[in-house]
Amino acid sequence: MSTRIFFAGGGTGGHLYPGLAIARAMVRLNPQVSPHFIGARRGIERDVLPTTEFPYTLLELHPLYRQQPWNNWKTVAGAVSAWRAISALAHEQQPAAVVGTGGYAAGVALAWGRAHGVPTMLHEPDSHPGLTTRAFAGGARALYLGFPEAATRLTAGTRTDVQPLGCPIEPPPTPRISRAEARRVWDLPEDAFVVLAFGGSQGARALNEVVAAWIDRGLPDNVAVIWGTGKQQAAAYLDRERHMVRVRPYLTPIADAYAAADLAVARAGAMSIAELCAWGVPQLLIPLPTAAQDHQSHNARATAAVGAALHVPQAQFSVDLLDSTVRELVRDPARLQAMRTAAAGRAHPGAADAIARHILQIVTSR
Repeated sequence: MSTRIFFAGGGTGGHLYPGLAIARAMVRLNPQVSPHFIGARRGIERDVLPTTEFPYTLLELHPLYRQQPWNNWKTVAGAVSAWRAISALAHEQQPAAVVGTGGYAAGVALAWGRAHGVPTMLHEPDSHPGLTTRAFAGGARALYLGFPEAATRLTAGTRTDVQPLGCPIEPPPTPRISRAEARRVWDLPEDAFVVLAFGGSQGARALNEVVAAWIDRGLPDNVAVIWGTGKQQAAAYLDRERHMVRVRPYLTPIADAYAAADLAVARAGAMSIAELCAWGVPQLLIPLPTAAQDHQSHNARATAAVGAALHVPQAQFSVDLLDSTVRELVRDPARLQAMRTAAAGRAHPGAADAIARHILQIVTSR
C-alpha cells in the first residue's frame, strides 16, 4: 500500500522546485511513497507540474493583496473553494502528511492538515521567512531551513523539530568536472579569471546592463565572462560574444558554468545561492529590490556575513564597482580562496535526501 504525501506550495520557482526535489528523493528512498502536488492555477506550477511525473491538483488560490486590499475577496473565496477541493482529495487519498514549501499556494493545504490532525512539515528557503512559514511554524511537526538565520525570525512550537538542512538542489555530480575540463567546454583559457553572470531564466535587466557596459568598455586582462542573459532579453546582448565572452540566453545545464567560475555575479535567490555554495563559488550578490519582504537582501547579507559573498544593493551596482571588485579579487587570491572555503562551508548538496529521510521517519513512526 502506498503512502500518500501532499506537497503544497508554489507561485514562484523558489517555492515549487524544492518540493519537487524532496518528492523525488522520497520516491528514491521509498518507492511506496506517492506524492501529490497542490498548487495555484495562476502560479508557475501551472506550467511546470504538467511536465513532471507527479499527479497534481491546481486550485483557485490567490495571495493576500496588500497593496489592493479590495481584491482580497478573491483570496477568501479561493480559500473556501480550495478547502472543499482538498477535503474531497484527502477523503479519496488519506494523506499521511502535508509538506508545505512556501508561498500563498501552501497556506490552505497546511491549514487543512492542521485542522484534521495530519502532520505538517515546512520548508523555508530564505533567511527571512515568508508569511506562510511564519503563520504555520508553531504547529508544524518539522521545520526545514535553507538558512539557519531564519530560526531567529520564527516561533516554533515545543514539538517542532527545527532542522537547518539547506535548500534541495541538484547536487554537483560525483566525480565533479574539473576546472580545466569546464574551461575546455567553454573554450576559455585554463588560467583565465572567469566571471559567471546570470539572473535566472528571465534574466535581470539591471545586471545585464552593467555587464554589457563592462564588456563594451573592455574587460581586464585575462578575465573571461560566461553570461546567461535570460531568454526574454537575449536578443539585445548576443552580439557581445567574443574571444573571452560567452553569451547564452539560458545556462542549461549550468554545471559546466559553475565548475568554470571564479566569481558569480547574480541575484540573491535562495536556490541560486544554495547551488553556488554547493559548487564553492564566491559570489557578488545584487538582490532584486522588489522581492517580497526584501528577502533577497536578507539572503545576501547572511551569505556575506559568513564570508562567502559580497552584497551590493542594486542602486550601487555599476560598471566601476564591478570592474574594481574583479580587479581586487584577481590581485588577492587568498581572499578569493577564503570566499570559496566559506561558500563550501554553507553547502548542503544532500539537502533533498536529508529532508526526505526526516519526513519518512516522522511518517513511519506514526
